[in-house]
Amino acid sequence: MALLIIPMTCFGSTLAISPPCQTPDDFVAATSPGHITIGGLFAIHEKMLSSEDYPRRPEIQKCVGFEISIFLQALAMIHSIEMINNSPLLSGVTLGYEIYDTCTEVTVAMAATLRFLSKLNCSREIVEFKCDYSSYMPRVKAVIGAGYSEITMAVSRMLNLQLMPQVSYESTAEILSDKIRFPSFLRTVPSDFYQTKAMAHLIQKSGWNWIGIIATDDDYGRLALNTFTVQTAANNVCIAFKEVLPAFLSDNTIEVRINETLEKIIAEAQLLDVLKNVTFTDEGNSFHFDANGDMNTGYDVVLWKEIDGHMTITKMAQYDLKNDVFIITDQETKNEFRNLKQIQSKCSKECSPGQMKKTTRSQHICCYECVNCPENHYSNQTDMDHCLLCNNETHWAPVRSTRCFEKEVEYLNWNDSLAILLLSLSLLGILFVLAIGIIFTRNLNTPIVKSSGGLLVCYVILLCHFLNFASTGFFIGEPQDFTCKTRQTLFGVSFTLCISCILMKSLKILLAFSFDPKLQNFLKCLYKPILIIFTCTGIQVVICTIWLIFAAPAVEENVSLPRVIILECEEGSVLAFGTMLGYIAILAFICFIFAFKGRKLPEHYNEAKFITFGMLIYFIAWITFIPVYATTFGKYLPAVEIIVILISNYGILCCTFFPKCYVILCKQETNTKSAFLKMIYSYSSHAASSLAISHVSLDSTNSSITMTDPSSGGRSAAWQEGKDLQAQAFAHICRENATRVSKILPRKRISSI
Repeated sequence: MALLIIPMTCFGSTLAISPPCQTPDDFVAATSPGHITIGGLFAIHEKMLSSEDYPRRPEIQKCVGFEISIFLQALAMIHSIEMINNSPLLSGVTLGYEIYDTCTEVTVAMAATLRFLSKLNCSREIVEFKCDYSSYMPRVKAVIGAGYSEITMAVSRMLNLQLMPQVSYESTAEILSDKIRFPSFLRTVPSDFYQTKAMAHLIQKSGWNWIGIIATDDDYGRLALNTFTVQTAANNVCIAFKEVLPAFLSDNTIEVRINETLEKIIAEAQLLDVLKNVTFTDEGNSFHFDANGDMNTGYDVVLWKEIDGHMTITKMAQYDLKNDVFIITDQETKNEFRNLKQIQSKCSKECSPGQMKKTTRSQHICCYECVNCPENHYSNQTDMDHCLLCNNETHWAPVRSTRCFEKEVEYLNWNDSLAILLLSLSLLGILFVLAIGIIFTRNLNTPIVKSSGGLLVCYVILLCHFLNFASTGFFIGEPQDFTCKTRQTLFGVSFTLCISCILMKSLKILLAFSFDPKLQNFLKCLYKPILIIFTCTGIQVVICTIWLIFAAPAVEENVSLPRVIILECEEGSVLAFGTMLGYIAILAFICFIFAFKGRKLPEHYNEAKFITFGMLIYFIAWITFIPVYATTFGKYLPAVEIIVILISNYGILCCTFFPKCYVILCKQETNTKSAFLKMIYSYSSHAASSLAISHVSLDSTNSSITMTDPSSGGRSAAWQEGKDLQAQAFAHICRENATRVSKILPRKRISSI
C-alpha cells in the first residue's frame, strides 16, 4: 500500500535575514491530551509576516497582528471542554484538544489539517493513502473551525477524505451548504443566503432602491455579493456601485460578538451522524442542524450610530430566517426601525397609482420616469412596471386612472328628449287617424267618401297608418328580442298593406277617367282589388317570415365605443332588411306611375295628384334615410328610422286624406251628388272640346294654306267659307260629345266615381 508521508520539518535558510525555523509543535496554540481529541482552527493572528520577495522555499512565515477577539473564542473552546471533563457527563472519558493558529492564511490552516489527519499513535506524523478510511484512526475525531469561509472550504475538502466532522462557528458562505462537495461540514451560523435575504428584505422594507455594495475579496465576500445581487434584483433594487476590498482588514472600532460556545459532547462512534441529529436548547430556544448542515439561528439587526465622536452599536431587531420576518423587542427600537424609511436612497421618485415606470435599455431599472397610464389602462399600486388593461367589452378607464369603471349601458330611453318628441309626433299622427276615421264615418254617403273607395278601404288604410305610427314605439326603450323582431315586421307588413290599397285606388282612378279604349281594356283586366291587395301584402309577409326564421333580429351589445355599451337591435340579415324596404319601394314606384297618369282629373276630386305627391315624399324620405342610417352610430340610430317612418307616414296620410277632409268640412257645397256630376260633365266636355278644337284648328290651317287670291273680295270669300266649316265641325263635335257623355255617365256612377 502506498503511503503519502508528509513530514512536518522545516528547511533552514542560508540567508541571514530569514526568520528562525519552526518545529511542528510551534504551530500548536494550545493542546491537552485526552481519550478523544478535538481539533481547533482559530485565526488568532491577523496575517502572516509578508516578505519583500516572492518565497523561494516552501516555508511557513511567522504570524503577526494579534486578535484578542479570536483568542477569546479559542479560550471559550478550552473552557467548554474542561467543563465537560469536570462534569459527570462523560464517565471515564476525557476530552482533549489540539488548537492551531491559522494566521488568517489558508497555507497555515492546511498544514494544521494535515496534522489532524495523521495517524493516531504513530511515531511519525504521516497520512496514509487508502481506498477505504473506515478503519483509519486519525489524531483527532472532529474539528472546530475555521472562521473565514475561504479557509473553511480548503480545510473541509481535505477533511472530506476521511469524513471527519467539521463544525464552523463563523463560516457563512452559501456554497458550504452543498452536501455533495462538503458532506462532513456543519456550522452553528446561518448561511449567507439568509443573511443576504434579510439584508434585501430590510432594504425593501425601508423603501430603498438605489444602493452601493462593499464586499471583501475572498470566497465569503464574492459569493455573498453574487447572492445579494440576485436577491436585490428580484426586489427591484438597483446597485449603484460595487466595491471589493482586500480581505482580512483589521478595524479596531469594530467589535465582533463572541459566538456561542460549543456545549454538547462529541461521541466517538458515528460522530458525523450524531452531530447532524444534535438538538440543544439555550434560553428556551431550540437549535439543530438542518439537512444542509446549517444551524437554525437568525441574525441580529444592529444600528451603528456616531454619538459625540464615538461609534455605538445598538440592537434593533432580530431576523427570523425561517419566517422571513424581523422581530422587534421594544417600542424604542421599533421607532428606530421606522426612521429608516425617512432615509432617502432612491434614484427616481416613486410613480403614484395611475402611472407606470418608463425605462430605457441604457438605464438601471431603478432609474426611470413616470408616465400616465393611457386610456383604458390603469395602475393601482406605486411603481408599477406597466399599466393593466381594462376589459374593453365591459369596462373603461380615463388617462391616469387607478381603476376600471364599468361601462354605462345606453339605448334610446323613454326619458330621452328626442324620444319624447318622436313619441309626441307618433301620438299626434294617431289622433289624426282617429279624427279622419270619425269624419269619414259621419259622412259615409257623401261623394267624397264614396270616391275614396268606400268606408272599408278607408278604414284599412287608416288602420295601416295607425299601425305605422304605433310601430315607432317598438324602436324606443331597452331592446328586447321581441321588440327587435316586431318593429320591422309590423312596419313592413302594415306599410305594404297601405301602399297596396293606394295602388288599387290609383288603378281605379286611372280606369275611371281614361278615354283610351285600349288602355281601358288593359286596366279592366288588371283591376282586381282584393287579389291585388292580398297578393302584394302576402309577398311581404313571406319575406318577413323567411327573415324571422333564418336570420331574425336580436339584441346585441355594441362595445366598440370607449366608455359606453350601446344596446341595440342587430337586424340579423342586411339582405332581408333591404329586401323588405326594396319591395315597398317597388310598390310605391308602381303606384306613383299610375297616379302620375291620372294627375289631371277634376280639381276637387283629383286624388291621383295628391297620391303622386305622397309617393314623392316617401321616396325623398327613404332615399335620404339610406346614407344617414349607414353613417349614424350610437343610441340614436333607431331615431333615424323613426323619423323616416313618420315623414313617409305623415306624407301619405296628409296627401291622401287631408284634401278630402278639407272638402268635407270647408267645401260642403261641392260634396253633393249634383255638384259631383256637374264637375264630371264639365271635365268630360272640356276634354272633348279640346280634342275637337285641335282638329278644327288643324283643318283651318290647311285651308289657309290653299288660298292664293290676295284681293279683298277673295279674302272675304275665304273667311266666310272657313267660318261656315268651323260652325259645322263644332256642331258635329258637340253632338258626338253629348253622345259620349251620355254613354259615359252611367258607367261612372256604377263605378262609384
